[in-house]
Amino acid sequence: MAIRSLLLPLALLVLAASSAAVAQLEIGFYSKTCPDAEKIVREEMAKIIAAAPSLAGPLLRLHFHDCFVRGCDASVLLESTEGNVAEKDAKPNKSLRGFGSVERVKAKLEAACPGIVSCADVLTLMSRDAVVLAKGPFWPVALGRRDGRVSSATEASNELPPAFGDVPLLAKIFASKGLDLKDLVVLSGAHTLGTAHCPSFADRLYNTTSGLIDPSLDSEYADKLRLKCKSVDDRAMLSEMDPGSFKTFDTSYYRHVTKRRGLFRSDAALLFDATTKDYVQRIATGKFDGEFFRDFSESMIKMGDVGVLTGAEGEIRKKCHVLN
Repeated sequence: MAIRSLLLPLALLVLAASSAAVAQLEIGFYSKTCPDAEKIVREEMAKIIAAAPSLAGPLLRLHFHDCFVRGCDASVLLESTEGNVAEKDAKPNKSLRGFGSVERVKAKLEAACPGIVSCADVLTLMSRDAVVLAKGPFWPVALGRRDGRVSSATEASNELPPAFGDVPLLAKIFASKGLDLKDLVVLSGAHTLGTAHCPSFADRLYNTTSGLIDPSLDSEYADKLRLKCKSVDDRAMLSEMDPGSFKTFDTSYYRHVTKRRGLFRSDAALLFDATTKDYVQRIATGKFDGEFFRDFSESMIKMGDVGVLTGAEGEIRKKCHVLN
């Protein structure tokens, strides 16, 4: 499986360049020190997704969860130690997957260019390539991130956007990362890929206070979900976030949301804000797929620039799960 080469609008390249200028990141950062870096990541990712197409969503989610805590510094990849509970062991991160794939790609890069390419850049490139391999858009990735030395489960629990969040809460969290309301509704479109465990949405099916199904959830869809999720604590079953299309990056997620079939409360909430509702309904028509792909690319470039370490900050880890 080869990643398709797509022509990018000039605006995307300009955005990537301006974003890079702010963070001291560069397009082609490794052109002299590890010229085949992006090719190595691309080729290894093609093998990973060919063998396990369902990993595209989890790898994209890893990048999201990394960038929202301490910025895009690969802190989500660090293992807990005797004296520290790391981000990956925070409750919202318990269901994260794809760590082995990141180590696999990093090992290939270490063999070619020891100590050069950061885990933060590896994860950023892998998330972009995961989207492309799932038939989504390509965007340029400015590189030069360094790896963080701190990883805190407490910070992850406090800073990650919750699946139960309404738009005012989510907008506040996004704003703290320099992302706006449009980024919120656009990046929610990442829910076109992947699956979720019951505890992240089962409170919509089994309300412990009222005993009623969440009225913002389509009742027929709720009945189907209840067949899979037997209780709020059912951790065995997975549900597709974009039923029928969870391995393909497309706009069907927005069509599900308009039919009140978004899996999370945060998906349903997009219909209760005028700005986000307008965007959801526009993209759901299926007439503006190209616009959504451009918007998603722009928002991913912005998110990939959040809180990055550059220059002499941080380190370049040899293995992504442990400090040097």
